[in-house]
Amino acid sequence: MSRHTTSSDRLARLLALVPYVVSRDSVALDEAAAAFGITEKQLIDDLNLLWCVELRAPDPYCPIDLSYEGGEITVSEAESIARPLRLKADEAGALLVALRMLAEIGDPRDRDALSRVIAKLENAAGEGAAAVSSQMSVQVDSAGEMSARVRDAIARGRRLHLTYYVPGRDENTERDVDPMRLLVVDGQAYLEGWCRRAEGVRLFRLDRIVELTVLDVPAEVPAEARPRDVRAGRLFHPSPDDIEVAFELTPAGRWVADHYPCESVEELGEGRLRVVLRTPDPRWVRGLALRLGDQGRIVGPPELAEAVRADAARALAQYEAASA
Repeated sequence: MSRHTTSSDRLARLLALVPYVVSRDSVALDEAAAAFGITEKQLIDDLNLLWCVELRAPDPYCPIDLSYEGGEITVSEAESIARPLRLKADEAGALLVALRMLAEIGDPRDRDALSRVIAKLENAAGEGAAAVSSQMSVQVDSAGEMSARVRDAIARGRRLHLTYYVPGRDENTERDVDPMRLLVVDGQAYLEGWCRRAEGVRLFRLDRIVELTVLDVPAEVPAEARPRDVRAGRLFHPSPDDIEVAFELTPAGRWVADHYPCESVEELGEGRLRVVLRTPDPRWVRGLALRLGDQGRIVGPPELAEAVRADAARALAQYEAASA
């Protein structure tokens, strides 16, 4: 997946990459790429750039010595930047909020360890981070109750019946789910399970579960079901059956590249972008196109672009009829 990356994003990644490798002696290329949420090609470009860096210690103008031959990365002569980066007050505060949320809705068996980590981070970060985190609020009461019921169902091996809100279609759906695990990613809690309606592994945000019933039916997760790899922050993975949709975006519509996982992002000049998304639900894409208005348009596939134009014409006709 290719994502638009700014120079500041890349600098932060380079500064984190060196201590990440040094602390492990050596790291496989694919493992490091997954850890930083980039492709192996992007990682190799970063490593080639690091070769150009010169340090004044231990000797004047000493280049970083690194190698990635055989698919294993090793770094040496990088003592001056081998120490982990210090967190700023706002970064430490955000991390504290996330840890407290995880302690609230996560597995109770992990609560003691999380409490110790929170105490150590508060002590190391000082009053600034504590003040920042105290100004942030996270609503976890309902999620905590929901996660407790889900954990109980997982422990007892019971199937769940969900009434689940799908914002892309603005509707509630009914489905039976065999739960697999609970996840907390980017501050959001998710149930991962085998959805019997979709016949596949799906993720359900706990705050979008309208009703949950634990059924007196054994959960039967198929042997082929695989948990999703969320180490690189990617929750959703496209299916081979998904359709590819190309958008051309104005500068005001560039937010799409930041809010949604894109297959590719191409600069068109003058601040415009061409992005390609993959989705199993054309209705969701049509809604996004209408939401964009003059900030962007679908350029492919042609039949989807025509469907959006028809949607817009029907909406305009309704407005005209209402004002007549």
